[in-house]
Amino acid sequence: MRGPHNILRLIRTGATFERTGAMEAVLDAVEAPVRLRVAARVLGWPFRWLGYKGDPNLPPITRAITALGPAYIKFGQILSTRADVVGPELAGQLRMLQDRLPPFPTPIAKQAIAAELRRPVDQIFSEFSEPVAAASIAQVHRARLRDTGHEVAVKVVRPGIGAAFKRDIDAFHFGARIIEILSPGTRRLRPRDVVNHFEHTVMGEQDLRLEAAAASEFAENTAQDAGFQIPMPHWAYSSRSVLTADWAEGLPMGDPQALIAAGHDTTDLARRVIQLFLSHALRDGFFHADMHHGNLKVAANGDVIAYDFGIMGEIDEYTRRVYAEILYGFIQRDYRRVARVHFEAGYVPRDQDEAAFARALRAVGEPIFGADASRISMANLLSYLFEVTERFGMPTRTELILLQRTMVVVEGVARSLDPQLNIWDAAKPVVSDYIKGSIGPKAAMRDLSHVAQTIGRYGPLLPRIVEQALWERAHPEEARLTVVQPKPAVPLWLVAVLALAAGAGIGLGLG
Repeated sequence: MRGPHNILRLIRTGATFERTGAMEAVLDAVEAPVRLRVAARVLGWPFRWLGYKGDPNLPPITRAITALGPAYIKFGQILSTRADVVGPELAGQLRMLQDRLPPFPTPIAKQAIAAELRRPVDQIFSEFSEPVAAASIAQVHRARLRDTGHEVAVKVVRPGIGAAFKRDIDAFHFGARIIEILSPGTRRLRPRDVVNHFEHTVMGEQDLRLEAAAASEFAENTAQDAGFQIPMPHWAYSSRSVLTADWAEGLPMGDPQALIAAGHDTTDLARRVIQLFLSHALRDGFFHADMHHGNLKVAANGDVIAYDFGIMGEIDEYTRRVYAEILYGFIQRDYRRVARVHFEAGYVPRDQDEAAFARALRAVGEPIFGADASRISMANLLSYLFEVTERFGMPTRTELILLQRTMVVVEGVARSLDPQLNIWDAAKPVVSDYIKGSIGPKAAMRDLSHVAQTIGRYGPLLPRIVEQALWERAHPEEARLTVVQPKPAVPLWLVAVLALAAGAGIGLGLG
């Protein structure tokens, strides 16, 4: 229920933020208007004594969020993907948020596994460790399969986590509505859509079959990517609440000194991480959307290993082409091209001035490109770009925000490995290759073949469509009486074109 009873939960949230000292920091970070500040203080200050104390050794925002529990921790992590909503500074702090929840007891994990897989744990695994990692939704154990001897990682969802998340998500929905009422200017940022996105994400993460499917698809897409590994799921030992996958050993990507000591080239690793992400996003349209240090390791042979496929990004072919054009335009410093792409894609309203938008983009790009390599920042570029698009009335596009956020996170990983890395030099080969392959005569022919294949699949229906269209044209009065449900009229010229195209497609072997 998303009614007023959620005020009690919001009061506890506000009280915790007040008690930990996080309230002022959050309101300043998002530049909250006066009415929103007053409402937040009314919900927090008088009830400060009701708030959770949290760990005083943590920074205020992290302290408040971790004190409030798993849903708030996960929501903080999701909000770190929305710099357009919370601002780049707060998004950066939230990206550092770590799951600080204690693991649940191993006997409970074993009971959950036995119930899900319908076999005692000792019959499945010859070895089963204490938890090696604990997060807001699940924890991981190291184990060995009894029948094959393979070493595996076993991920188990926390018991009862679904109900706990649902209660807090209801409060988030209620809070988003209150924010939109008190601050109409936030509607452009779609707070309720943000909560919907969060709900969809956490519900999906609780079904580990979906994570296994994402890992499997991602592995197929990247099978030919040199120097990249995906731990494969073991379907026979996985279910909704249990995921068993290959154990992949490696050094943490966040420890450059250990990597150097092991003989790895951190400059090459930094460049490779950037290029792998862009290849997955542009080539496949399916990418790991949580590529932070904790989800990346380096194998002994130098391969990059990716883990945790609970959050994946997906973008269609058209959006990929638009994004590549925008990115390539910035790399080439062709701001007119970037502006034109924004207008052609409908990202900026047609009543805006394209030339003025191009000049605003120049003001974004030139200061960054004029800097030395260590100061060229994707994070800064996107921060300025958010300001420009807001000024020109561009609505938030969730699919691009996730892509852009992941780019910022990947940049952070790369910078930790090589502070002098030139992000644009690393990105240029991948983006250039994609542009060449997706725009031009070959790409146009490929698109036409896809159109022909689609029409060809409807080939058996075309005679009926043509006959119906002709009959409706010849007997308009009767057609109006006999049609039970309204149907859009099919222009005869379109019917003829479809018929001819289908015939051509089948004749060319494209059907």
